[in-house]
Amino acid sequence: MSAQPTTSTFKIAAVPADGVGTEVVAAGRAVLDALAAGSGGAFAFDWTEFPWGCGYYERTGRMMDEDGLERLREFDAIYFGAVGWPSVPDHTSLWGLRLKICQNFDQWANIRPVHFHPGITSPLRKADHIPLDWVVVRENSEGEYAGLGGRNLSGRGPGNEVALQTALFTERGCERIIRFAFDLARTRTRKKVSSVTKSNAQQYGMVLWDETFARVAADYPDVETESVLVDAMSAKFVLKPEDLSVVVASNLNADILSDLGSALAGSLGLAASANLNPERRFPSMFEPVHGSAPDIAGQGLANPIGAIGSAALMLDHFGLVDEAARVHKAIEATTAAGVLTPDVGGTATTDEVVASIIDHL
Repeated sequence: MSAQPTTSTFKIAAVPADGVGTEVVAAGRAVLDALAAGSGGAFAFDWTEFPWGCGYYERTGRMMDEDGLERLREFDAIYFGAVGWPSVPDHTSLWGLRLKICQNFDQWANIRPVHFHPGITSPLRKADHIPLDWVVVRENSEGEYAGLGGRNLSGRGPGNEVALQTALFTERGCERIIRFAFDLARTRTRKKVSSVTKSNAQQYGMVLWDETFARVAADYPDVETESVLVDAMSAKFVLKPEDLSVVVASNLNADILSDLGSALAGSLGLAASANLNPERRFPSMFEPVHGSAPDIAGQGLANPIGAIGSAALMLDHFGLVDEAARVHKAIEATTAAGVLTPDVGGTATTDEVVASIIDHL
């Protein structure tokens, strides 16, 4: 008897890149393949792995192939590990690979859930008795990471060089990420959007953001709103996180705040993210928030939960909502059972966490 034909095959480009990225991408792939194997032929994943990263740079002088973007364009999604290694300057590795993909594929919406898992101790005492769960929505295409500026006047001698780093805020860019945040808030139990800027000190770009937020908010009368300065929001993450639902901010501010949120949940190793091109003109990219962690790379100690949670976000992107929920529940069952890597106080290896998650699917 012939096997039931697969109804959906998703083509995914895997870019493990550097350090623990190779380990956590392998972990996520194992979970997704186990999920597909148990689907009765309903869906499958067709993987193509690319060897780009700092090791590739040391061999070729490039972080990715010259035609890398054209090759990636043909995939349904990109599954990314982590970029960076001590032998390559961070700005070279980041701009040569991750940001090159994000910006050229207009992945303008970066979603970073902050989720508190059972069995993992948070430094927040409130997390012991108050349900906490929010999402940071990060503008991912312009702002402080637009790459505008330069270094000048070095010819005047030591100590006289000037560096300019210009943040870019466009009304279109502000509006589309703010509307994205409002639409996301409408899907959540607490329908609230918190906008974060530093417009008291940055009187041009972030005032444009504030004005755009107020204009867009008028189209969503059913959604509660607040505008908070970034320093006050940093304090709110710690002191009143139960008041958060969707937090929308510029590239830099959301980057920092989302890392703070993940640390409050217990570890950056838990943090998942999605770099989305919502119009689907280009493939979106899914990656854990943590870095390449050279200090533990190759030791089998990396926390795979951030990468596996990112795989669940990819499933949502594909419309496999029930399957994504199964992955989240398997992660919860694993942490509740105490199968934890050292970064969250456990003794389990990466492979042991993966095996437990697969067992709980």
